[in-house]
Amino acid sequence: MDYGLSDEQKDLVATTRRIAEEHMRPVRQQYDADETFPWDIVKVLAEAGLFGVYIPKEYGGGGRGVLELVLVVEELSRVDGGIALCLAGTALGTYPILLMGNEEQKKKYLPPLARGEKLAAFALTEADAGSAATEIKTTADKDGDTYVLNGAKRFITNGGEAEIYTVMAVTDKKKGARGISAFVVEKGTPGFEFGNKENKLGIRASATRELLFDDCRIPAENLLGREGTGLIAIMRTFDATRPGVAAQAVGIAAGALEEAVAYATARKQYGQTIASLQGMQHMLADMATEVEAARALLYATARMIDSGAGRSSKESAMVKLFASDTAVRVARRAVQVFGGRGFMHDYPVEKMLRDAKITQIYEGTNQIQRTEIALALIKEAAAGGS
Repeated sequence: MDYGLSDEQKDLVATTRRIAEEHMRPVRQQYDADETFPWDIVKVLAEAGLFGVYIPKEYGGGGRGVLELVLVVEELSRVDGGIALCLAGTALGTYPILLMGNEEQKKKYLPPLARGEKLAAFALTEADAGSAATEIKTTADKDGDTYVLNGAKRFITNGGEAEIYTVMAVTDKKKGARGISAFVVEKGTPGFEFGNKENKLGIRASATRELLFDDCRIPAENLLGREGTGLIAIMRTFDATRPGVAAQAVGIAAGALEEAVAYATARKQYGQTIASLQGMQHMLADMATEVEAARALLYATARMIDSGAGRSSKESAMVKLFASDTAVRVARRAVQVFGGRGFMHDYPVEKMLRDAKITQIYEGTNQIQRTEIALALIKEAAAGGS
Protein backbone atom coordinates (compact mmCIF):
# COMPACT_ATOMS: atom_id res chain seq x y z
CA MET A 1 0.00 0.00 0.00
CA ASP A 2 1.24 3.49 -0.83
CA TYR A 3 1.36 5.58 2.34
CA GLY A 4 2.58 8.72 0.63
CA LEU A 5 6.05 8.65 2.11
CA SER A 6 8.42 11.34 0.90
CA ASP A 7 11.61 10.45 -0.97
CA GLU A 8 13.55 11.27 2.20
CA GLN A 9 11.38 8.91 4.25
CA LYS A 10 11.73 6.17 1.63
CA ASP A 11 15.51 6.59 1.77
CA LEU A 12 15.35 6.30 5.56
CA VAL A 13 13.39 3.05 5.25
CA ALA A 14 15.85 1.69 2.68
CA THR A 15 18.87 2.56 4.82
CA THR A 16 17.35 0.98 7.90
CA ARG A 17 16.33 -2.16 6.01
CA ARG A 18 19.84 -2.55 4.60
CA ILE A 19 21.36 -2.31 8.07
CA ALA A 20 18.84 -4.78 9.47
CA GLU A 21 19.49 -7.29 6.71
CA GLU A 22 23.28 -6.97 6.64
CA HIS A 23 24.06 -6.57 10.33
CA MET A 24 21.12 -7.98 12.30
CA ARG A 25 19.79 -10.98 10.40
CA PRO A 26 23.06 -12.97 10.52
CA VAL A 27 23.33 -12.67 14.31
CA ARG A 28 19.74 -12.52 15.54
CA GLN A 29 19.39 -16.18 16.55
CA GLN A 30 22.72 -16.24 18.35
CA TYR A 31 22.13 -12.92 20.12
CA ASP A 32 18.78 -14.24 21.30
CA ALA A 33 20.30 -17.48 22.59
CA ASP A 34 23.24 -15.78 24.32
CA GLU A 35 21.37 -12.65 25.48
CA THR A 36 24.01 -10.52 23.75
CA PHE A 37 23.48 -6.77 23.95
CA PRO A 38 24.03 -5.47 20.39
CA TRP A 39 26.77 -2.88 20.93
CA ASP A 40 28.22 -3.60 17.49
CA ILE A 41 24.86 -2.78 15.89
CA VAL A 42 24.45 0.31 18.09
CA LYS A 43 27.60 1.62 16.44
CA VAL A 44 26.24 0.99 12.94
CA LEU A 45 22.91 2.64 13.74
CA ALA A 46 24.73 5.62 15.24
CA GLU A 47 26.94 6.05 12.19
CA ALA A 48 23.82 6.09 10.02
CA GLY A 49 22.29 8.84 12.20
CA LEU A 50 19.26 6.73 13.12
CA PHE A 51 19.29 7.40 16.87
CA GLY A 52 18.52 11.06 16.37
CA VAL A 53 15.91 11.08 13.62
CA TYR A 54 13.21 12.56 15.91
CA ILE A 55 15.49 14.95 17.84
CA PRO A 56 15.55 18.61 16.67
CA LYS A 57 18.50 19.70 14.57
CA GLU A 58 19.62 22.29 17.11
CA TYR A 59 20.50 19.39 19.42
CA GLY A 60 22.27 17.35 16.77
CA GLY A 61 19.33 15.30 15.56
CA GLY A 62 17.66 14.83 12.21
CA GLY A 63 14.87 17.27 12.96
CA ARG A 64 12.15 14.88 11.90
CA GLY A 65 9.35 13.37 13.94
CA VAL A 66 7.49 10.40 15.35
CA LEU A 67 6.69 9.06 11.88
CA GLU A 68 10.38 8.77 11.05
CA LEU A 69 11.05 7.13 14.39
CA VAL A 70 8.36 4.49 13.82
CA LEU A 71 9.63 3.85 10.29
CA VAL A 72 13.06 3.04 11.72
CA VAL A 73 11.73 0.91 14.59
CA GLU A 74 9.42 -1.02 12.27
CA GLU A 75 12.21 -1.90 9.84
CA LEU A 76 14.59 -2.99 12.59
CA SER A 77 11.87 -5.05 14.29
CA ARG A 78 10.98 -6.76 11.02
CA VAL A 79 14.28 -8.60 11.46
CA ASP A 80 14.68 -8.56 15.25
CA GLY A 81 12.38 -6.94 17.80
CA GLY A 82 14.89 -7.39 20.61
CA ILE A 83 17.86 -5.76 18.92
CA ALA A 84 15.59 -2.90 17.82
CA LEU A 85 15.08 -1.96 21.45
CA CYS A 86 18.57 -0.50 21.79
CA LEU A 87 17.16 2.37 19.70
CA ALA A 88 13.48 2.27 20.68
CA GLY A 89 14.27 2.03 24.39
CA THR A 90 16.63 4.98 24.06
CA ALA A 91 13.82 7.00 22.47
CA LEU A 92 11.58 6.16 25.44
CA GLY A 93 14.24 7.42 27.85
CA THR A 94 14.93 10.50 25.75
CA TYR A 95 11.39 11.80 25.33
CA PRO A 96 10.98 13.10 28.92
CA ILE A 97 14.04 15.28 28.35
CA LEU A 98 12.75 16.38 24.96
CA LEU A 99 9.28 17.18 26.33
CA MET A 100 10.01 18.45 29.85
CA GLY A 101 13.65 19.50 29.89
CA ASN A 102 14.83 23.10 29.97
CA GLU A 103 17.24 24.47 27.41
CA GLU A 104 20.34 23.69 29.45
CA GLN A 105 19.24 20.09 30.02
CA LYS A 106 18.48 19.61 26.34
CA LYS A 107 21.86 21.00 25.30
CA LYS A 108 23.61 18.74 27.78
CA TYR A 109 21.83 15.43 27.18
CA LEU A 110 20.26 15.40 23.72
CA PRO A 111 23.34 15.74 21.48
CA PRO A 112 25.12 12.56 22.67
CA LEU A 113 21.81 10.70 22.53
CA ALA A 114 21.17 11.95 19.00
CA ARG A 115 24.63 10.77 17.94
CA GLY A 116 24.12 7.38 19.54
CA GLU A 117 27.17 7.93 21.73
CA LYS A 118 25.02 7.31 24.79
CA LEU A 119 21.88 5.27 25.30
CA ALA A 120 18.94 6.22 27.51
CA ALA A 121 16.41 4.35 29.62
CA PHE A 122 13.04 5.20 31.15
CA ALA A 123 12.68 4.20 34.81
CA LEU A 124 9.10 4.05 36.05
CA THR A 125 8.18 0.44 36.86
CA GLU A 126 8.69 -0.98 40.35
CA ALA A 127 7.93 -4.32 41.99
CA ASP A 128 4.52 -3.07 43.16
CA ALA A 129 3.93 -0.37 40.56
CA GLY A 130 3.59 -1.39 36.95
CA SER A 131 0.62 -0.02 35.04
CA ALA A 132 -0.40 1.74 38.27
CA ALA A 133 2.21 4.45 37.88
CA THR A 134 0.94 6.45 40.86
CA GLU A 135 1.89 3.60 43.22
CA ILE A 136 5.65 4.10 42.88
CA LYS A 137 7.63 4.15 46.13
CA THR A 138 11.03 5.45 45.03
CA THR A 139 11.61 8.79 46.78
CA ALA A 140 13.60 11.91 45.99
CA ASP A 141 14.11 14.12 49.03
CA LYS A 142 15.32 17.69 48.58
CA ASP A 143 18.51 18.46 50.51
CA GLY A 144 19.86 21.91 49.74
CA ASP A 145 20.88 22.02 46.10
CA THR A 146 20.57 18.25 45.68
CA TYR A 147 17.97 15.48 45.70
CA VAL A 148 18.60 12.17 47.45
CA LEU A 149 17.02 9.15 45.73
CA ASN A 150 16.12 5.91 47.50
CA GLY A 151 14.26 2.93 46.08
CA ALA A 152 14.36 0.42 43.26
CA LYS A 153 13.08 0.17 39.70
CA ARG A 154 12.36 -3.09 37.93
CA PHE A 155 12.12 -4.38 34.35
CA ILE A 156 14.00 -1.39 32.92
CA THR A 157 14.78 -1.68 29.21
CA ASN A 158 18.43 -0.80 28.44
CA GLY A 159 19.10 -1.07 32.18
CA GLY A 160 22.79 -1.31 32.92
CA GLU A 161 23.75 -0.48 29.33
CA ALA A 162 22.33 3.05 29.14
CA GLU A 163 24.26 6.03 30.47
CA ILE A 164 21.29 8.38 30.92
CA TYR A 165 18.18 7.45 32.94
CA THR A 166 14.95 9.40 33.27
CA VAL A 167 13.68 8.36 36.67
CA MET A 168 10.27 8.89 38.26
CA ALA A 169 10.30 9.41 42.04
CA VAL A 170 8.04 10.74 44.78
CA THR A 171 8.98 14.18 46.07
CA ASP A 172 5.86 14.71 48.22
CA LYS A 173 4.01 11.66 49.55
CA LYS A 174 1.08 13.78 50.74
CA LYS A 175 0.16 14.90 47.22
CA GLY A 176 -0.39 11.48 45.68
CA ALA A 177 -0.16 11.61 41.88
CA ARG A 178 0.83 15.29 42.10
CA GLY A 179 3.78 14.37 44.28
CA ILE A 180 5.66 12.50 41.52
CA SER A 181 8.61 14.20 39.83
CA ALA A 182 10.96 13.33 36.97
CA PHE A 183 14.76 13.37 37.16
CA VAL A 184 17.80 12.63 35.04
CA VAL A 185 20.26 10.27 36.70
CA GLU A 186 23.57 9.43 35.06
CA LYS A 187 25.26 6.05 35.16
CA GLY A 188 28.13 6.08 37.61
CA THR A 189 26.48 8.40 40.11
CA PRO A 190 27.39 7.23 43.66
CA GLY A 191 24.49 5.33 45.22
CA PHE A 192 23.13 4.24 41.84
CA GLU A 193 23.74 0.56 41.12
CA PHE A 194 22.28 -2.18 38.95
CA GLY A 195 20.56 -5.26 40.28
CA ASN A 196 19.34 -8.45 38.69
CA LYS A 197 19.41 -8.86 34.92
CA GLU A 198 16.17 -10.56 33.91
CA ASN A 199 16.13 -13.88 32.02
CA LYS A 200 13.27 -13.26 29.61
CA LEU A 201 10.92 -15.18 27.32
CA GLY A 202 11.63 -12.87 24.38
CA ILE A 203 13.52 -9.73 23.34
CA ARG A 204 16.56 -11.45 24.82
CA ALA A 205 19.09 -9.27 22.97
CA SER A 206 17.71 -6.34 24.98
CA ALA A 207 18.99 -5.86 28.54
CA THR A 208 16.31 -5.64 31.24
CA ARG A 209 17.60 -4.88 34.74
CA GLU A 210 16.80 -3.59 38.19
CA LEU A 211 17.97 -0.10 39.14
CA LEU A 212 18.91 0.40 42.79
CA PHE A 213 19.09 3.81 44.49
CA ASP A 214 20.69 3.98 47.93
CA ASP A 215 21.14 7.58 49.10
CA CYS A 216 21.88 8.50 45.50
CA ARG A 217 22.57 12.21 45.49
CA ILE A 218 21.97 14.15 42.26
CA PRO A 219 22.07 17.90 41.52
CA ALA A 220 18.77 19.74 41.88
CA GLU A 221 19.29 20.92 38.30
CA ASN A 222 18.56 17.32 37.19
CA LEU A 223 14.86 17.82 37.97
CA LEU A 224 12.84 17.77 34.74
CA GLY A 225 10.16 20.44 34.76
CA ARG A 226 8.85 21.37 38.19
CA GLU A 227 8.29 19.23 41.25
CA GLY A 228 5.02 17.35 40.95
CA THR A 229 4.96 17.23 37.14
CA GLY A 230 6.23 13.67 36.88
CA LEU A 231 2.84 12.21 36.01
CA ILE A 232 2.51 14.76 33.22
CA ALA A 233 5.95 13.67 31.97
CA ILE A 234 4.84 10.05 32.01
CA MET A 235 1.60 10.68 30.11
CA ARG A 236 3.16 12.99 27.53
CA THR A 237 5.99 10.53 26.99
CA PHE A 238 3.65 7.59 26.45
CA ASP A 239 1.55 9.64 24.02
CA ALA A 240 4.67 9.95 21.86
CA THR A 241 6.26 6.54 22.46
CA ARG A 242 3.38 4.06 22.44
CA PRO A 243 3.42 4.32 18.63
CA GLY A 244 7.02 3.11 18.96
CA VAL A 245 5.78 -0.06 20.66
CA ALA A 246 3.22 -0.37 17.88
CA ALA A 247 6.01 0.00 15.32
CA GLN A 248 7.93 -2.78 17.01
CA ALA A 249 4.78 -4.92 16.86
CA VAL A 250 4.08 -4.10 13.20
CA GLY A 251 7.68 -4.92 12.32
CA ILE A 252 7.56 -8.27 14.11
CA ALA A 253 4.24 -9.10 12.43
CA ALA A 254 5.53 -8.09 9.00
CA GLY A 255 8.63 -10.22 9.47
CA ALA A 256 6.56 -13.19 10.56
CA LEU A 257 4.28 -12.79 7.53
CA GLU A 258 7.26 -12.69 5.18
CA GLU A 259 8.70 -15.85 6.71
CA ALA A 260 5.33 -17.60 6.49
CA VAL A 261 4.77 -16.72 2.83
CA ALA A 262 8.30 -17.78 1.89
CA TYR A 263 7.91 -21.10 3.68
CA ALA A 264 4.42 -21.81 2.36
CA THR A 265 5.48 -21.20 -1.23
CA ALA A 266 8.51 -23.48 -0.89
CA ARG A 267 7.25 -26.31 1.32
CA LYS A 268 5.72 -29.21 -0.62
CA GLN A 269 3.31 -31.86 0.56
CA TYR A 270 1.57 -34.42 -1.67
CA GLY A 271 3.33 -33.00 -4.71
CA GLN A 272 2.22 -29.39 -4.28
CA THR A 273 3.23 -26.39 -2.20
CA ILE A 274 1.21 -25.86 0.95
CA ALA A 275 0.48 -22.33 -0.35
CA SER A 276 -1.82 -23.94 -2.91
CA LEU A 277 -4.11 -25.19 -0.15
CA GLN A 278 -7.13 -22.99 0.42
CA GLY A 279 -6.92 -23.21 4.19
CA MET A 280 -3.34 -21.95 4.07
CA GLN A 281 -4.25 -19.18 1.62
CA HIS A 282 -6.99 -17.91 3.92
CA MET A 283 -4.62 -17.86 6.88
CA LEU A 284 -1.99 -15.89 4.93
CA ALA A 285 -4.67 -13.50 3.65
CA ASP A 286 -5.86 -12.75 7.19
CA MET A 287 -2.29 -12.19 8.36
CA ALA A 288 -1.52 -9.78 5.51
CA THR A 289 -4.74 -7.82 6.01
CA GLU A 290 -4.15 -7.39 9.74
CA VAL A 291 -0.55 -6.26 9.24
CA GLU A 292 -1.62 -3.66 6.70
CA ALA A 293 -4.42 -2.40 8.92
CA ALA A 294 -2.05 -2.04 11.87
CA ARG A 295 0.50 -0.22 9.73
CA ALA A 296 -2.16 2.18 8.41
CA LEU A 297 -3.27 3.06 11.94
CA LEU A 298 0.36 3.42 13.03
CA TYR A 299 1.32 5.88 10.30
CA ALA A 300 -1.89 7.86 10.71
CA THR A 301 -1.30 8.18 14.46
CA ALA A 302 2.32 9.22 13.99
CA ARG A 303 1.30 11.87 11.49
CA MET A 304 -1.35 13.15 13.88
CA ILE A 305 1.26 13.54 16.63
CA ASP A 306 3.72 15.26 14.30
CA SER A 307 1.01 17.69 13.16
CA GLY A 308 0.71 19.06 16.69
CA ALA A 309 -3.06 18.61 16.57
CA GLY A 310 -3.31 18.16 20.33
CA ARG A 311 -3.29 15.28 22.81
CA SER A 312 -3.08 11.86 21.21
CA SER A 313 -3.57 9.67 24.29
CA LYS A 314 -6.56 7.80 22.90
CA GLU A 315 -5.03 7.25 19.48
CA SER A 316 -1.65 6.20 20.88
CA ALA A 317 -3.41 3.69 23.13
CA MET A 318 -5.44 2.42 20.18
CA VAL A 319 -2.45 1.81 17.93
CA LYS A 320 -0.43 0.18 20.70
CA LEU A 321 -3.38 -2.10 21.50
CA PHE A 322 -4.26 -3.03 17.93
CA ALA A 323 -0.73 -3.49 16.63
CA SER A 324 0.44 -5.61 19.56
CA ASP A 325 -2.59 -7.89 19.44
CA THR A 326 -1.99 -8.18 15.70
CA ALA A 327 1.67 -9.09 16.22
CA VAL A 328 0.81 -11.95 18.56
CA ARG A 329 -1.93 -13.30 16.27
CA VAL A 330 0.22 -13.08 13.14
CA ALA A 331 3.29 -14.60 14.79
CA ARG A 332 1.15 -17.42 16.22
CA ARG A 333 -0.24 -18.17 12.77
CA ALA A 334 3.26 -18.07 11.30
CA VAL A 335 4.27 -20.81 13.72
CA GLN A 336 1.23 -22.78 12.55
CA VAL A 337 2.23 -22.34 8.90
CA PHE A 338 5.65 -23.81 9.69
CA GLY A 339 4.06 -26.72 11.53
CA GLY A 340 6.49 -28.69 13.70
CA ARG A 341 9.41 -26.67 12.34
CA GLY A 342 7.81 -23.50 13.68
CA PHE A 343 8.24 -24.84 17.20
CA MET A 344 12.00 -25.21 16.79
CA HIS A 345 14.72 -22.68 17.59
CA ASP A 346 16.26 -23.36 14.17
CA TYR A 347 13.47 -21.37 12.52
CA PRO A 348 12.80 -17.67 13.20
CA VAL A 349 9.04 -17.64 13.76
CA GLU A 350 9.11 -19.13 17.27
CA LYS A 351 11.36 -16.24 18.30
CA MET A 352 9.01 -13.75 16.67
CA LEU A 353 6.13 -15.13 18.71
CA ARG A 354 8.18 -14.81 21.91
CA ASP A 355 9.22 -11.27 21.00
CA ALA A 356 5.68 -10.22 20.06
CA LYS A 357 4.23 -11.01 23.47
CA ILE A 358 5.99 -8.19 25.33
CA THR A 359 4.36 -5.57 23.09
CA GLN A 360 1.04 -6.42 24.76
CA ILE A 361 2.57 -5.74 28.18
CA TYR A 362 5.01 -2.87 28.41
CA GLU A 363 4.19 0.85 28.30
CA GLY A 364 0.87 -0.16 29.82
CA THR A 365 -0.77 -3.56 29.37
CA ASN A 366 -3.41 -3.86 26.69
CA GLN A 367 -6.06 -4.03 29.39
CA ILE A 368 -4.89 -0.58 30.53
CA GLN A 369 -5.00 0.63 26.92
CA ARG A 370 -8.62 -0.46 26.62
CA THR A 371 -9.48 1.36 29.82
CA GLU A 372 -7.79 4.55 28.60
CA ILE A 373 -9.58 4.38 25.26
CA ALA A 374 -12.96 3.81 26.89
CA LEU A 375 -12.48 6.64 29.39
CA ALA A 376 -11.51 8.98 26.54
CA LEU A 377 -14.66 8.02 24.63
CA ILE A 378 -16.83 8.62 27.70
CA LYS A 379 -15.17 11.97 28.33
CA GLU A 380 -15.70 13.00 24.70
CA ALA A 381 -19.34 11.97 24.87
CA ALA A 382 -19.86 13.96 28.07
CA ALA A 383 -18.21 17.03 26.56
CA GLY A 384 -20.35 16.73 23.45
CA GLY A 385 -23.54 16.54 25.48
CA SER A 386 -22.78 19.43 27.80
